[in-house]
Amino acid sequence: MGSPVLGGAEMVQPRIRCNDYGTLPVPEPGEWLPRKSVSVVIPAYRCDETLPLALASLAGQSYPSHLLEVVVVDTGGAVRLSGPGPVPERTRVVRVQDGGEGVNARQRGAAVAEGDVVHWLDADVVLDREHIETQMRWHHLAGYLVVLGQVRFHERRAGVFTASEVEAAVVSGTAAKLFGEDEGVPHQVMEMWERTGDLRQAGSDAFTGYVGTAASLPADLFRSVGGLDVSLPLGHDAEFAFRLAQAGAVFVADRRSVCHHLGGSAAMRRRRESRRHTMPYITERIPHYRSLRNHPNRQYLVPNVEAVVDASGRSAESVQATVNGLLAGRMSDVSVTLVGPWGLLAGEQRFPLDDPSADLRLIRESFRGEARVRFAERPAETAFPVPFRFTCPAGWVPRPDALERLLKFADDNALGLVSLVLEEGEEMVAARLERTAAVRRALLLAAPGEEIGDVMHQVSGTVWEDGLSWGLRPMGATDDEPAVDPEIERWKRKVRYWRRQARLLRRQLDRTPRGRIRGMVAEGLRLVRSRRQAPGPDPQTADRAIRGGRRKIER
Repeated sequence: MGSPVLGGAEMVQPRIRCNDYGTLPVPEPGEWLPRKSVSVVIPAYRCDETLPLALASLAGQSYPSHLLEVVVVDTGGAVRLSGPGPVPERTRVVRVQDGGEGVNARQRGAAVAEGDVVHWLDADVVLDREHIETQMRWHHLAGYLVVLGQVRFHERRAGVFTASEVEAAVVSGTAAKLFGEDEGVPHQVMEMWERTGDLRQAGSDAFTGYVGTAASLPADLFRSVGGLDVSLPLGHDAEFAFRLAQAGAVFVADRRSVCHHLGGSAAMRRRRESRRHTMPYITERIPHYRSLRNHPNRQYLVPNVEAVVDASGRSAESVQATVNGLLAGRMSDVSVTLVGPWGLLAGEQRFPLDDPSADLRLIRESFRGEARVRFAERPAETAFPVPFRFTCPAGWVPRPDALERLLKFADDNALGLVSLVLEEGEEMVAARLERTAAVRRALLLAAPGEEIGDVMHQVSGTVWEDGLSWGLRPMGATDDEPAVDPEIERWKRKVRYWRRQARLLRRQLDRTPRGRIRGMVAEGLRLVRSRRQAPGPDPQTADRAIRGGRRKIER
């Protein structure tokens, strides 16, 4: 393979906006020099017929063999690598004695993988020759990409071809011909690829195009999100992809990374049953599927918004008003973090009326029984895995629909940060709605000393808005005035601006010779009209003024 060399410690991370990875200069297969290693993790359980075919297709890959590791996680105790079929040079078997099918096996395999990149692969999948290479070229360009291959499902027929035949077909680049006229059925996510320009225009929905059959991601990214959730019997792909998205990952749909699935998946064969058993797990953990969270008063394992209120040095009444407003909103899918020096309350208690920490005690007692409120000395760096964080100053109360409208505004405009000005004085008071995915990506990409807000502006949209127009009011304000639609207010401000511009241009025009002539004509017309209503100047004088002005304009 030729140059250029990609990856390495000297690589500067590109700043991808939303999920538009099309700005990356991805090289053609065979025209670059790989440097990163990859570990292919294969869960193996009762797959004596198909595993040799998958290993044979890996043995025929175009990616350098010294950079390719294969970890077979044997959960059935029957995997042997001494058979007649070809096997990649660096292949090892990890035997799991206490079970561990599916997601558990993947987690075990990733835990012992040594590669820079982890690549999932099912034991009943045959890869095209450039499958690994086409995915790895992306990982050499940025360290926060999740690369997805194109999966095609073929009818499973036992004994049609041998492992040696698979390797020969893969090496020659004709793996698809192994299946004759069976072109295969594309995975259902291909419809989303088509609709979103291969996920480039998918925005925050991009993670829903993830398929774990043949996907790859940096090992560091895998560890940073906590790995796979082994407690889930179903829905683990969707839940894992959701957490990757909240960590700031970009999802790349690579059509040239092709693999052939031997037989349909269990989800395809028993779709209705699979959906029924998956939805409860998904609904609890993925706020993105709002249509599933259709009960008006439910709370979930992972809320949609974490609201943060700083109680330090604030009166109990101001904190109570803000928290009560947040909890009483139309969006019940909210948790509240109260930040303050709660450790001070562990010391010796004084007479309540003389206690310097009295307000803190009153605040803690006010929400002791509220399950949606927790107390923290300081907020976490981000709200991960909660998709949004809303920081609200104590003493400001959101209207019941404020959070709901703010989230819709952020989603409709692909915004990572909405700052709401509440008071402008010597020290500006503002609230903030942050998208966790944008914050995490900015933290990943920011140079030492660089403002996180500046990086967020590059990777997502950021705007300043008037907090009052979005329904944030100071404590004690009356609620009998009608709610203000921020979209209407925005257009009103634009109208006022252009009216000011029109007046300015009109004054400039009046100062020009041509403007003065038009003024003379207008004055003459006014005199003609006025003579019908009241005695006025000589009509002939007015007519001469009009004719003279018109002749000058024509010249």
